[in-house]
Amino acid sequence: MTAVRILSGGAAQGLVEAVRPAFEAETGCTIDGTFGAVGAMRARLIAGDAADVVILTQALIAALASAGHVVGASAVNVGSVQTAVAARQGDPAPPIGDAAALRQALLGADAIYMPDPQQATAGIHFAKVMRDLGVWQDVVGRLQTFSNGATAMRELAGSRYRRPLGCTQATEIIATPGVTVIAPLPPGCALATVYTAALTPSAASTASRLIALLTDPAGRDTRRQAGFD
Repeated sequence: MTAVRILSGGAAQGLVEAVRPAFEAETGCTIDGTFGAVGAMRARLIAGDAADVVILTQALIAALASAGHVVGASAVNVGSVQTAVAARQGDPAPPIGDAAALRQALLGADAIYMPDPQQATAGIHFAKVMRDLGVWQDVVGRLQTFSNGATAMRELAGSRYRRPLGCTQATEIIATPGVTVIAPLPPGCALATVYTAALTPSAASTASRLIALLTDPAGRDTRRQAGFD
């Protein structure tokens, strides 16, 4: 049995897992996925890591297509994902309906879990939000940063802190047992990121079918359940 190899931002992992059974039953191929911060996945592709399908932000896929690392004509948007705030399941959810409320929630948290603020889409943006809100110096000592959002959310789920919060892409929160989405970041702080799938020049023939399943209009409900708009 052959495998279709994926390099993908962590935001798409839950959706890939949702379509895996249908893809494997139809094609007889498995999925060999590597998921993480988009910057790290881009770097791995450029360094020569083998891949058939790449799922990254729309802007990164466009740049990779221009450089010949993916086939531009194969690129299809999967959907957009909100960056959201997460709580440990069972914890009271603080109000975060506007920037002032978010600021107070962050100041009241004794730990804040987030992905890499240098390479992860949500981590980069959330670090900027905290600076814009004027709380960075107050909370920097409470930040719990991890290589990707999925790991950050697993750590939040098992946190021993009393009042932890987290922030990453909504899809990663939804896919992680033990955490729940409070809400997307409020107006003025919000970020919706479009993710795009594309084939590499050396992609296996079955790889295009995986992209079709990920983006099929008939699968709109599956994408919404995974956190894609």
